[in-house]
Amino acid sequence: MKTAVLIPARYSSTRLPAKLVQDLGGISVIQRTYLSTLATGVCDEVWVVTDHEQIRDQIMELGGKVYFSFKKHESGSDRIAEALEVVDADLIVNVQGDEPFQDGESLKNLVKAFERPKVKMASLMCRISEDESYNPNTVKVVVDEKSNAIYFSRSPIPFNREKKEDIVYWKHIGVYAYTRELLLEFTSWPKGRLEQIEMLEQLRLVERGVKIKMVETNHQSISIDTQEDLNRARNFIKSIF
Repeated sequence: MKTAVLIPARYSSTRLPAKLVQDLGGISVIQRTYLSTLATGVCDEVWVVTDHEQIRDQIMELGGKVYFSFKKHESGSDRIAEALEVVDADLIVNVQGDEPFQDGESLKNLVKAFERPKVKMASLMCRISEDESYNPNTVKVVVDEKSNAIYFSRSPIPFNREKKEDIVYWKHIGVYAYTRELLLEFTSWPKGRLEQIEMLEQLRLVERGVKIKMVETNHQSISIDTQEDLNRARNFIKSIF
């Protein structure tokens, strides 16, 4: 299968304005996301899908591929589905534009999940502490015996009512992979009830009975949503250079 990474990159953001063009170690957040994804060498192509000239120009400065979107979209999945007008690939990996430190092993294992013929969608998860499970900004997932997602929530799940045993809490890392056909079908569906309650687009698939294969990773990505996140990412950059 030909595989492409598509990075949705919306300019506007609520908690940290213009976060994708903020400086992160001498280049912008979106440039670092693009370069770290490209460096993994996992996929055949890497594209940035954006609605803003500054992001487009920054990626083109790197010689990267850009799809410029003139339509308004509510989610990153909707944005990258539009780009399939020009992107020719069988398997689409959705890497968030605000996660600048991508991990090659994690992406490789994510793509490898599609060696099983019945897998149409997969995503990543990592273990977290019980304390972190109470953070509503951390999305949790519970899985069945075959590591298919049962439910995603901003609440701590499962709830350890009796406190009689140690519970493994899984954090959902928002890197998705889908077959081309499923992505196009999924983005044509209206929002589901649970999706609107939790504000989590992956619940649209869960509500319709689509199996999402969850792949464990030890890589703790840094997602930049606030100024504090950006400061943490800048400190991380300083620590490795």
